[in-house]
Amino acid sequence: MIIEELKESEIPTIAEIEKKSFHKPWSEESIRSSFNSSACKFFTAKSATIVGYIGISVAADEGYILNVAVLPESRGQGIGKALVKFLIEKYRYILRFITLEVRPSNYAAVNLYSSLGFEKVGERKNYYSAPTENALLLTKYFNSDKEKTE
Repeated sequence: MIIEELKESEIPTIAEIEKKSFHKPWSEESIRSSFNSSACKFFTAKSATIVGYIGISVAADEGYILNVAVLPESRGQGIGKALVKFLIEKYRYILRFITLEVRPSNYAAVNLYSSLGFEKVGERKNYYSAPTENALLLTKYFNSDKEKTE
């Protein structure tokens, strides 16, 4: 598997992965708009074809994971974890932290982020719909005393 920066020609593929992964997927136009923002970067995981992607928005020294998605037929192979680890390694010396929202009922994602050192720092009430659910706000801090001893 190779992880590399998203090319503009690959945006329709990312939009299809969104549709297969989320109840309220980002539209191709929304992805394209974020792709064209200097604050956002997207990366793809490829084997023979694109099987997953991750997006991040960077503001000053803070990172916000926009989405992580893996094709349903490619899940359970460590692709999501590889994408998140890629971002951690790429940004650990540039950012103070990376944060994200996740459904508490998405146990696989919550366990994945926890295994990579993300900590619960709060909740966003009624953040998700269909069904309505709070979001856990998880953050991985960098350049902390705790990280230096790991």
